[in-house]
Amino acid sequence: MMPLYYTERGSFFLGDSYEILKKDFFQNYQNKINLIFTSPPFPLIQKKAYGNLNGQEYLKWISKYATVFRDLLTPDGSLVIEIGNAWERANPVMSLLPIESLLELKKSGNFFLCQEFIWNNISKLPTPAQWVNIERIRVKDSFTRFWWLSPNPRPKANNRHILVEYSPSMKKLLRKGKFNSGKRPSEHNIAEKGFLTDNKGAIPSNVISIPNSGSIDGYLDYCKKNHIKTHPARMPFKLAEFFIKFLTDENDLVLDPFAGSNVTGFVAEKNNRNWISIEKDNDYALSSKSRFNFCLLPEVEKSDIKDGK
Repeated sequence: MMPLYYTERGSFFLGDSYEILKKDFFQNYQNKINLIFTSPPFPLIQKKAYGNLNGQEYLKWISKYATVFRDLLTPDGSLVIEIGNAWERANPVMSLLPIESLLELKKSGNFFLCQEFIWNNISKLPTPAQWVNIERIRVKDSFTRFWWLSPNPRPKANNRHILVEYSPSMKKLLRKGKFNSGKRPSEHNIAEKGFLTDNKGAIPSNVISIPNSGSIDGYLDYCKKNHIKTHPARMPFKLAEFFIKFLTDENDLVLDPFAGSNVTGFVAEKNNRNWISIEKDNDYALSSKSRFNFCLLPEVEKSDIKDGK
């Protein structure tokens, strides 16, 4: 159980996450992990380079992680998992497999469903191409769901850690110091005091609009220079940071069992969280080292990455 590499706060393991998490070594982490944040392969019809299953095979594969995840989480810990949309083969209709996967995870792990989040990737290309671009009978599928699960109906969470900037109208309202309070047509009774309190930011929505179009990236440059395969579905830093800040405190432990290029580990380290990441693809694992610039890895030489050492 030697990690492929490690930093002052985290360790990266190379291999199949289910097999690794079942090893005796990880029994030491039972009830110790505060957040499992991950994006496993989606149940897509078209095969991707990072590997993906479909149908009942996928459902069986993803559900076997349920009890493993639950055993690792602290009593007030959280599992946040991205399960992307899927379509039926040769038909312009959506598959229910992603929803079935969620339900199976919830049932098998005896989890509570805390909240659903929508990631709206505003820069996503039009897909599925056949139905959107060619036949023009559907609109582009630009969002995926992040499901927040927990063994506890009240897991650790604090939305004060993820406040967003007030809108110009709210800033004006706070400066003005006056608000038209009272009962609304919806029958909500709006008190003046609550709306005139400056809470240093607004509470964000569960619809998160972040583009995933960054092309100026040291990661890409590093992979190109060293002839290493890049991960095709890298997560935006801000998306991982949203959940890590929301659901953990500094020095908490974050796990990503499908780490890819290790955005989760990088963002966790940046925000003073401890982390464990696992990835089975050798190239993706090796390329992820570039995110840390080797400043925390004095025993690793850059030449070792290309050679696979």
